[in-house]
Amino acid sequence: MVATETIRRYPPSRDYLIPMLQAVQEEQGYISRESICEISDYLSLPESKIFGVATFYNQFRLSPPGKYQVAICRGTACHVKGSFNLLETLQRELGIEAGATTRDGLFSLETVACIGACSIAPVMTVNGEFYGRLEKKTVEKTIRELRA
Repeated sequence: MVATETIRRYPPSRDYLIPMLQAVQEEQGYISRESICEISDYLSLPESKIFGVATFYNQFRLSPPGKYQVAICRGTACHVKGSFNLLETLQRELGIEAGATTRDGLFSLETVACIGACSIAPVMTVNGEFYGRLEKKTVEKTIRELRA
């Protein structure tokens, strides 16, 4: 069983569904189909209900993240300083839309409402490392270097 030990740390109550999903994702990096089935059995809830909760909150991933998890800030300061154009650059460079992972499993791309680094806007993170005062060329160079 994929997540049995993780979910059994919680009482078999619907009240613990979100903490269970968070714990499984923290352990595995995403919520797998198998994990949803195990939680369904443990809580005696239909899989569709668990899937509904997991897809309602954008904190949950239903597919494995890439080796490099790229997040581009779309907050006000970053938006004003051109983060939409940087998002388009990232999507073109990676060949995926925000919310997806490249076929080779190397990159995941997501947008976030605010990274909290407005003083160095526009900002992106790669695996939690901040890249600020970005320009299109910097984004392209960073992606090329990570691919190499």
